[in-house]
Amino acid sequence: MSILNSRASGGKRRSLTSIMSSMSFRQRSQRVFIYAILLVSAYFVSIPFVWMISTSLKPATQIFSWPIEWMPRPVLWSNYPEALALRPFWTWTKNTLFVALMSVIGNCFSSVMVGYAFSRLRWRGRDSLFIVLLATMMLPQQVTLIPQFIIFSKLGWVNTFLPLWAPTFFGAGYNIFLMRQFMMTLPLGLDDAAKLDGCGSLGILVRIILPQVFPAVGFVAITTFRARWNNFMRPLIYLNTPKKFTLPLGLRSYRDEFSVEWSYLMAASMVALLPVLLVFFIGQRYFIQGIVFTGMEK
Repeated sequence: MSILNSRASGGKRRSLTSIMSSMSFRQRSQRVFIYAILLVSAYFVSIPFVWMISTSLKPATQIFSWPIEWMPRPVLWSNYPEALALRPFWTWTKNTLFVALMSVIGNCFSSVMVGYAFSRLRWRGRDSLFIVLLATMMLPQQVTLIPQFIIFSKLGWVNTFLPLWAPTFFGAGYNIFLMRQFMMTLPLGLDDAAKLDGCGSLGILVRIILPQVFPAVGFVAITTFRARWNNFMRPLIYLNTPKKFTLPLGLRSYRDEFSVEWSYLMAASMVALLPVLLVFFIGQRYFIQGIVFTGMEK
């Protein structure tokens, strides 16, 4: 009996060992497969970016040479200062930074306030109004473009920065939905405990809720900054004076009716890209947390 038991236990150990080895091999295979897909995807995604860097350092005669010369000969670092001096680049940067920062403040403020009202407060018609809010997310931007232009034209806001950032203080459907979903993950017991200590609704929001939803606020700030920094349509409609142009609209001036200054355009585009990359790398932790926790409703 002891021999049979030892054989049985030995067989179980071998079976467990084989299962563990097969599982580890399967996991390693899946990991290698995933990394291979990511490397191939990163290769194809990085090609335009590498071409942009290469073109920004090339003389004009090498830009469209075939086969493609990835290494400029010679490397013209002078393309960068010449491109920035050729147009009022820093004025456009200041304009874009102002619009982006004001939009970040407006979107964060409105999304936190309205999201708090939809998630933590009880009032008549709350759910019906939230459905209306969700319905606004289904409207394309082009549908409201003409009515908004008529309103801002009547207000005398054309050729000013107000149409580019003022609407953000009245809320955006997606950001409000995001903040509401994030706040729904917090237990209502926090509100009850704060009320026992004498906190009102505003005090609960500022002292209890806001520190808990900071990743969602960071997500809204990053996405708003990126969207406003790269926005081309609205500045094209509302801005007429070249000194008031934002960067996406100003970069278009590097191409005229008959030719395109590709080296200068790519150099200016590279400099314009740096703030977005910097903001993303600084706040990527909040960006990822905002994605992970969105949709987790208690």
